Amino acid sequence: MSDSDLATRAPESDAQAADVSPRPAGTTSTAPANPGLGEHCTSDRPAPAGQASTGEITKLNDVDVYISKPADYPHAPARLLLLLTGGTGLHSVNNQIQADRFASEGYLVVMPDLFEGDPAPNSRAAAEIAAESTSGSLLDIFKVKAVEAAKTFLIDMWLARHTEEKVLPILHKVLEGARDEFADAVAHGGGVYAVGYCFGARYVLLLAAERPAAGGEQQGRQGDEEAGRPKADGPHIKAGALAHATLVSRNDFVGLKAPLSMVCVEDDPLFPDEVRIAGEDSMNEHGVEHEVQVYPGVPHGFAVVGEYEDANIKEAQATAFEQMLKWINEH
Repeated sequence: MSDSDLATRAPESDAQAADVSPRPAGTTSTAPANPGLGEHCTSDRPAPAGQASTGEITKLNDVDVYISKPADYPHAPARLLLLLTGGTGLHSVNNQIQADRFASEGYLVVMPDLFEGDPAPNSRAAAEIAAESTSGSLLDIFKVKAVEAAKTFLIDMWLARHTEEKVLPILHKVLEGARDEFADAVAHGGGVYAVGYCFGARYVLLLAAERPAAGGEQQGRQGDEEAGRPKADGPHIKAGALAHATLVSRNDFVGLKAPLSMVCVEDDPLFPDEVRIAGEDSMNEHGVEHEVQVYPGVPHGFAVVGEYEDANIKEAQATAFEQMLKWINEH
Protein backbone atom coordinates (compact mmCIF):
# COMPACT_ATOMS: atom_id res chain seq x y z
CA MET A 1 0.00 0.00 0.00
CA SER A 2 1.44 3.39 -1.00
CA ASP A 3 1.50 6.67 0.93
CA SER A 4 -1.06 8.12 -1.48
CA ASP A 5 -3.37 5.17 -0.79
CA LEU A 6 -3.21 5.95 2.90
CA ALA A 7 -3.90 9.62 2.31
CA THR A 8 -7.10 8.88 0.42
CA ARG A 9 -8.58 5.96 2.34
CA ALA A 10 -12.32 6.07 2.96
CA PRO A 11 -13.20 8.07 6.09
CA GLU A 12 -15.22 5.23 7.53
CA SER A 13 -12.04 3.12 7.76
CA ASP A 14 -10.51 5.52 10.28
CA ALA A 15 -13.21 5.54 12.93
CA GLN A 16 -12.35 5.37 16.59
CA ALA A 17 -15.00 4.59 19.17
CA ALA A 18 -16.01 7.43 21.49
CA ASP A 19 -16.52 7.07 25.22
CA VAL A 20 -20.15 7.49 26.22
CA SER A 21 -19.84 7.46 30.01
CA PRO A 22 -22.43 9.70 31.68
CA ARG A 23 -21.60 12.42 34.15
CA PRO A 24 -23.87 14.22 36.61
CA ALA A 25 -26.19 16.85 35.15
CA GLY A 26 -25.00 20.39 35.64
CA THR A 27 -21.31 19.59 35.49
CA THR A 28 -19.02 21.12 32.88
CA SER A 29 -19.41 19.50 29.48
CA THR A 30 -16.39 17.55 28.33
CA ALA A 31 -15.56 15.51 25.26
CA PRO A 32 -15.47 11.73 25.54
CA ALA A 33 -12.50 10.25 27.41
CA ASN A 34 -11.33 8.41 24.27
CA PRO A 35 -12.20 10.75 21.41
CA GLY A 36 -11.59 10.01 17.77
CA LEU A 37 -11.68 11.74 14.41
CA GLY A 38 -12.31 10.13 11.05
CA GLU A 39 -10.29 10.79 7.92
CA HIS A 40 -13.04 13.02 6.54
CA CYS A 41 -12.77 15.19 9.66
CA THR A 42 -9.17 15.94 8.74
CA SER A 43 -8.99 15.64 4.92
CA ASP A 44 -11.10 17.15 2.15
CA ARG A 45 -12.73 15.28 -0.67
CA PRO A 46 -11.97 16.68 -4.16
CA ALA A 47 -13.65 20.07 -4.55
CA PRO A 48 -16.71 20.28 -6.80
CA ALA A 49 -15.62 20.64 -10.41
CA GLY A 50 -15.64 24.18 -11.68
CA GLN A 51 -16.50 25.73 -8.32
CA ALA A 52 -14.48 28.20 -6.28
CA SER A 53 -15.18 30.12 -3.11
CA THR A 54 -16.53 33.65 -3.37
CA GLY A 55 -16.26 35.04 0.17
CA GLU A 56 -13.32 36.60 1.97
CA ILE A 57 -11.11 35.91 4.94
CA THR A 58 -10.95 38.78 7.40
CA LYS A 59 -10.90 39.37 11.15
CA LEU A 60 -13.84 39.71 13.48
CA ASN A 61 -13.07 40.73 17.04
CA ASP A 62 -9.44 39.65 16.42
CA VAL A 63 -10.44 36.16 15.21
CA ASP A 64 -9.82 35.05 11.62
CA VAL A 65 -13.13 34.35 9.90
CA TYR A 66 -14.41 33.55 6.43
CA ILE A 67 -17.35 35.81 5.55
CA SER A 68 -19.80 34.96 2.79
CA LYS A 69 -22.67 37.32 2.03
CA PRO A 70 -25.77 37.09 -0.15
CA ALA A 71 -25.29 38.85 -3.48
CA ASP A 72 -27.89 41.50 -2.66
CA TYR A 73 -26.75 42.21 0.91
CA PRO A 74 -26.99 44.79 2.48
CA HIS A 75 -29.63 46.15 0.10
CA ALA A 76 -31.80 43.18 1.03
CA PRO A 77 -31.91 41.86 4.61
CA ALA A 78 -30.14 38.66 5.61
CA ARG A 79 -30.01 36.44 8.66
CA LEU A 80 -26.74 35.65 10.42
CA LEU A 81 -25.43 32.08 10.32
CA LEU A 82 -22.43 30.74 12.21
CA LEU A 83 -20.82 27.82 10.35
CA LEU A 84 -18.54 25.57 12.39
CA THR A 85 -16.19 23.30 10.46
CA GLY A 86 -14.54 19.96 10.86
CA GLY A 87 -10.80 19.71 11.35
CA THR A 88 -9.95 20.95 7.84
CA GLY A 89 -10.79 24.43 9.09
CA LEU A 90 -10.98 27.94 7.70
CA HIS A 91 -8.80 27.60 4.61
CA SER A 92 -10.53 24.52 3.23
CA VAL A 93 -12.04 25.44 -0.13
CA ASN A 94 -14.77 22.87 0.45
CA ASN A 95 -15.74 24.51 3.75
CA GLN A 96 -15.73 27.90 2.07
CA ILE A 97 -17.99 26.64 -0.73
CA GLN A 98 -20.28 25.18 1.95
CA ALA A 99 -20.53 28.65 3.50
CA ASP A 100 -21.19 30.17 0.08
CA ARG A 101 -24.10 27.80 -0.49
CA PHE A 102 -25.82 29.01 2.66
CA ALA A 103 -25.07 32.61 1.64
CA SER A 104 -26.79 32.01 -1.69
CA GLU A 105 -29.89 31.09 0.33
CA GLY A 106 -30.02 34.46 2.08
CA TYR A 107 -27.68 34.02 5.05
CA LEU A 108 -24.74 36.18 6.02
CA VAL A 109 -22.32 33.41 6.96
CA VAL A 110 -19.53 33.76 9.49
CA MET A 111 -17.13 30.78 9.53
CA PRO A 112 -14.53 31.20 12.30
CA ASP A 113 -11.08 29.66 12.51
CA LEU A 114 -11.73 27.35 15.44
CA PHE A 115 -8.13 26.19 15.48
CA GLU A 116 -6.12 29.44 15.34
CA GLY A 117 -4.26 28.49 12.16
CA ASP A 118 -3.68 24.89 13.24
CA PRO A 119 -5.97 22.57 11.20
CA ALA A 120 -6.07 18.88 12.03
CA PRO A 121 -3.25 16.66 10.72
CA ASN A 122 -4.24 14.11 8.09
CA SER A 123 -2.91 10.78 6.83
CA ARG A 124 -0.40 12.44 4.52
CA ALA A 125 1.25 14.19 7.47
CA ALA A 126 1.31 10.89 9.34
CA ALA A 127 2.88 9.13 6.36
CA GLU A 128 5.66 11.71 6.26
CA ILE A 129 6.44 11.13 9.93
CA ALA A 130 6.34 7.35 9.50
CA ALA A 131 8.67 7.55 6.49
CA GLU A 132 11.31 9.17 8.67
CA SER A 133 11.26 6.21 11.06
CA THR A 134 11.10 3.33 8.54
CA SER A 135 13.47 2.17 5.85
CA GLY A 136 12.58 1.21 2.31
CA SER A 137 13.49 -2.42 3.02
CA LEU A 138 10.65 -2.92 5.53
CA LEU A 139 7.53 -4.72 4.49
CA ASP A 140 4.49 -2.58 3.65
CA ILE A 141 2.54 -3.95 6.59
CA PHE A 142 5.02 -2.47 9.05
CA LYS A 143 4.90 0.84 7.24
CA VAL A 144 1.10 0.84 7.47
CA LYS A 145 1.31 0.23 11.21
CA ALA A 146 3.82 3.04 11.55
CA VAL A 147 1.54 5.43 9.66
CA GLU A 148 -1.48 4.49 11.77
CA ALA A 149 0.52 4.96 14.98
CA ALA A 150 1.80 8.33 13.76
CA LYS A 151 -1.70 9.41 12.78
CA THR A 152 -3.13 8.48 16.18
CA PHE A 153 -0.32 10.36 17.91
CA LEU A 154 -0.80 13.47 15.76
CA ILE A 155 -4.57 13.50 16.28
CA ASP A 156 -4.22 13.03 20.04
CA MET A 157 -1.78 15.92 20.26
CA TRP A 158 -4.00 18.09 18.08
CA LEU A 159 -7.09 17.37 20.17
CA ALA A 160 -5.13 18.25 23.30
CA ARG A 161 -4.43 21.67 21.75
CA HIS A 162 -8.05 22.32 20.79
CA THR A 163 -10.18 21.58 23.80
CA GLU A 164 -13.54 23.04 24.75
CA GLU A 165 -11.68 25.46 27.04
CA LYS A 166 -9.82 26.81 24.00
CA VAL A 167 -12.59 26.71 21.38
CA LEU A 168 -15.57 28.13 23.29
CA PRO A 169 -13.83 31.46 24.09
CA ILE A 170 -13.08 31.83 20.36
CA LEU A 171 -16.75 31.31 19.58
CA HIS A 172 -17.86 33.78 22.22
CA LYS A 173 -15.52 36.42 20.76
CA VAL A 174 -16.89 35.78 17.28
CA LEU A 175 -20.48 35.95 18.47
CA GLU A 176 -19.77 39.21 20.27
CA GLY A 177 -18.12 40.66 17.19
CA ALA A 178 -20.87 39.44 14.86
CA ARG A 179 -23.62 40.93 17.01
CA ASP A 180 -21.82 44.25 16.76
CA GLU A 181 -20.60 44.17 13.15
CA PHE A 182 -23.72 42.58 11.68
CA ALA A 183 -26.37 43.78 14.09
CA ASP A 184 -28.85 44.18 11.23
CA ALA A 185 -28.58 40.50 10.25
CA VAL A 186 -28.87 39.34 13.87
CA ALA A 187 -31.95 41.52 14.37
CA HIS A 188 -33.51 40.39 11.10
CA GLY A 189 -33.29 36.75 12.16
CA GLY A 190 -34.16 37.40 15.78
CA GLY A 191 -30.84 35.89 16.86
CA VAL A 192 -27.93 33.88 15.53
CA TYR A 193 -28.32 30.55 13.70
CA ALA A 194 -25.63 27.87 13.58
CA VAL A 195 -24.70 24.83 11.53
CA GLY A 196 -21.80 22.52 12.31
CA TYR A 197 -20.00 19.56 10.79
CA CYS A 198 -17.85 16.85 12.44
CA PHE A 199 -15.75 18.65 15.10
CA GLY A 200 -17.86 21.80 14.79
CA ALA A 201 -21.13 19.90 15.23
CA ARG A 202 -20.50 19.36 18.94
CA TYR A 203 -20.16 23.10 19.44
CA VAL A 204 -23.61 23.68 17.95
CA LEU A 205 -24.89 21.53 20.82
CA LEU A 206 -22.91 23.51 23.37
CA LEU A 207 -24.08 26.86 21.99
CA ALA A 208 -27.68 25.62 21.95
CA ALA A 209 -27.62 24.82 25.67
CA GLU A 210 -28.29 26.75 28.82
CA ARG A 211 -25.61 25.98 31.40
CA PRO A 212 -24.56 27.40 34.74
CA ALA A 213 -22.51 30.57 34.32
CA ALA A 214 -18.97 30.75 35.67
CA GLY A 215 -19.16 31.20 39.43
CA GLY A 216 -22.79 30.21 39.17
CA GLU A 217 -23.34 29.18 42.78
CA GLN A 218 -22.07 32.45 44.20
CA GLN A 219 -23.92 34.47 41.59
CA GLY A 220 -27.05 32.48 42.35
CA ARG A 221 -26.85 33.38 46.04
CA GLN A 222 -26.10 37.02 45.37
CA GLY A 223 -27.89 37.87 42.14
CA ASP A 224 -30.70 35.38 41.67
CA GLU A 225 -31.96 34.76 45.17
CA GLU A 226 -35.63 35.06 44.23
CA ALA A 227 -35.33 32.28 41.68
CA GLY A 228 -33.23 30.19 44.05
CA ARG A 229 -30.92 28.98 41.30
CA PRO A 230 -27.58 29.97 39.77
CA LYS A 231 -27.47 32.37 36.89
CA ALA A 232 -27.38 30.65 33.52
CA ASP A 233 -25.29 31.15 30.40
CA GLY A 234 -26.88 30.57 27.01
CA PRO A 235 -28.34 29.46 24.81
CA HIS A 236 -26.27 31.51 22.39
CA ILE A 237 -28.12 30.56 19.21
CA LYS A 238 -31.74 30.71 18.11
CA ALA A 239 -31.67 27.38 16.24
CA GLY A 240 -29.04 24.98 14.98
CA ALA A 241 -28.37 22.10 12.63
CA LEU A 242 -25.50 19.65 12.80
CA ALA A 243 -24.13 16.85 10.66
CA HIS A 244 -22.19 13.70 11.61
CA ALA A 245 -20.94 15.00 14.94
CA THR A 246 -17.73 13.78 16.54
CA LEU A 247 -16.44 13.86 20.14
CA VAL A 248 -19.99 14.04 21.54
CA SER A 249 -20.97 12.48 24.86
CA ARG A 250 -24.44 11.97 26.34
CA ASN A 251 -23.96 14.95 28.60
CA ASP A 252 -23.51 17.36 25.72
CA PHE A 253 -27.30 17.14 25.43
CA VAL A 254 -27.80 18.45 28.97
CA GLY A 255 -29.48 21.84 29.12
CA LEU A 256 -30.41 22.09 25.44
CA LYS A 257 -32.89 24.86 24.70
CA ALA A 258 -32.56 25.86 21.03
CA PRO A 259 -34.33 23.78 18.33
CA LEU A 260 -31.97 21.33 16.64
CA SER A 261 -31.82 19.31 13.44
CA MET A 262 -29.39 16.36 13.31
CA VAL A 263 -27.95 14.68 10.24
CA CYS A 264 -26.58 11.30 11.30
CA VAL A 265 -24.85 8.38 9.63
CA GLU A 266 -26.09 4.84 10.14
CA ASP A 267 -23.72 2.73 12.25
CA ASP A 268 -21.32 5.64 12.77
CA PRO A 269 -18.58 4.73 15.29
CA LEU A 270 -17.70 8.42 15.65
CA PHE A 271 -21.25 9.20 16.81
CA PRO A 272 -22.40 5.89 18.32
CA ASP A 273 -26.06 4.93 18.31
CA GLU A 274 -26.00 4.83 22.13
CA VAL A 275 -25.06 8.51 22.27
CA ARG A 276 -27.53 9.53 19.58
CA ILE A 277 -30.42 7.65 21.19
CA ALA A 278 -29.58 9.01 24.65
CA GLY A 279 -29.56 12.50 23.13
CA GLU A 280 -32.94 11.97 21.50
CA ASP A 281 -34.38 10.65 24.75
CA SER A 282 -33.06 13.69 26.61
CA MET A 283 -34.52 16.11 24.09
CA ASN A 284 -37.87 14.33 24.19
CA GLU A 285 -37.87 14.35 27.98
CA HIS A 286 -37.12 18.06 28.20
CA GLY A 287 -39.37 19.22 25.36
CA VAL A 288 -36.58 20.39 23.05
CA GLU A 289 -37.87 20.77 19.50
CA HIS A 290 -35.74 18.59 17.25
CA GLU A 291 -35.54 16.30 14.27
CA VAL A 292 -33.12 13.44 13.60
CA GLN A 293 -32.49 11.86 10.21
CA VAL A 294 -30.23 8.81 9.92
CA TYR A 295 -28.71 8.30 6.47
CA PRO A 296 -27.84 4.72 5.49
CA GLY A 297 -25.06 3.71 3.15
CA VAL A 298 -23.00 6.90 3.45
CA PRO A 299 -19.61 7.58 5.07
CA HIS A 300 -19.05 9.84 8.03
CA GLY A 301 -18.48 13.34 6.67
CA PHE A 302 -20.71 12.91 3.62
CA ALA A 303 -22.66 16.14 4.19
CA VAL A 304 -19.59 18.36 3.71
CA VAL A 305 -19.10 19.73 0.20
CA GLY A 306 -16.90 17.42 -1.85
CA GLU A 307 -17.09 15.05 -4.81
CA TYR A 308 -18.09 11.39 -4.55
CA GLU A 309 -18.40 8.90 -7.39
CA ASP A 310 -21.30 7.10 -5.72
CA ALA A 311 -24.58 8.63 -6.88
CA ASN A 312 -26.31 7.61 -3.64
CA ILE A 313 -23.80 9.58 -1.58
CA LYS A 314 -24.19 12.60 -3.88
CA GLU A 315 -27.96 12.46 -3.46
CA ALA A 316 -27.68 12.09 0.32
CA GLN A 317 -25.32 15.09 0.46
CA ALA A 318 -27.87 17.27 -1.35
CA THR A 319 -30.69 15.97 0.86
CA ALA A 320 -28.73 16.69 4.04
CA PHE A 321 -28.10 20.27 2.93
CA GLU A 322 -31.81 20.73 2.25
CA GLN A 323 -32.66 19.26 5.66
CA MET A 324 -30.38 21.68 7.48
CA LEU A 325 -31.41 24.68 5.36
CA LYS A 326 -35.13 23.94 5.79
CA TRP A 327 -34.73 23.71 9.56
CA ILE A 328 -33.02 27.05 10.02
CA ASN A 329 -35.36 28.68 7.48
CA GLU A 330 -38.34 27.55 9.53
CA HIS A 331 -36.94 28.77 12.83
